[in-house]
Amino acid sequence: MFDPNLNEIYRAQLSQDEFDKLSSFIYKESGIKMPQVKKIMLQSRLQKRLRELKMTSFKDYCDYVFHKDNTGIEIIHMLDVVSTNKTDFFREPIHFDFLSKEVLPALYENRRSNSTVKIWSAGCSSGEEPYTIAIVLQEFANANSGMDYSIVGTDISTQILQKSVDAVYKEDRVANIPIEIKRKYFLKSKDRTNPTVKVIPELRRKVRFGRLNFMDAYYDLPETFDVVFCRNVLIYFDRATQEKVINKLCSKLKSGGYFFLGHSESIMNMDVPLKQIKPTIFQRL
Repeated sequence: MFDPNLNEIYRAQLSQDEFDKLSSFIYKESGIKMPQVKKIMLQSRLQKRLRELKMTSFKDYCDYVFHKDNTGIEIIHMLDVVSTNKTDFFREPIHFDFLSKEVLPALYENRRSNSTVKIWSAGCSSGEEPYTIAIVLQEFANANSGMDYSIVGTDISTQILQKSVDAVYKEDRVANIPIEIKRKYFLKSKDRTNPTVKVIPELRRKVRFGRLNFMDAYYDLPETFDVVFCRNVLIYFDRATQEKVINKLCSKLKSGGYFFLGHSESIMNMDVPLKQIKPTIFQRL
């Protein structure tokens, strides 16, 4: 049945003043840059929120977001729809080769009794990165007795974190993973009309997820890590914000610990406690 309200929402246009107000707020809250060229994208993505809230204009939406009595829940929803989530299993495989052949043997050799290798996937998106890390660590643990590990995955988007926790992926998402690894770490759905796979429980138990905003004054994680992955996240921030974020990430990285950036990211001319040991691979000073 035709609903004229939905048709009005579909036509809702984001004015320049509303865009300026929202883009400034998004930057302040999340560090995500919203230049003028992203106005149409922001309008398109926020129309989902207008539909869910049954609002017919962006003016109503702005009034709702910026109302003094707003509890902040809508801010989380807004950041969910504007954050970009693009990831794959074994993305940038050179990092996982280095983790397996260089980092883990060094950590294993220098381990203390009952010690656990701790890795943080910061900006984990829908979980492919932390589960890839878990596969690499589990393969190493299978060949080296006494090796234990834990992984933390964080992201700003609660919606995408739920996908991480569910650990269910379209079958084509694992198409490039070697068959022996797929058989070992993924369960096939019996519903062949919607072919999916799910990460095995033993691996899921090794990874825990939580929401974290890089714009927070400090990162409220109870432990420090041997390795931090923060890949292809900082590209959405300006240079000054990137430097602040990296320093806060390093505050949770052990001395001598390893830090992985995305292939298009750099710490050149930044005042951060890292030394480069390979392209996009660094060590904590």
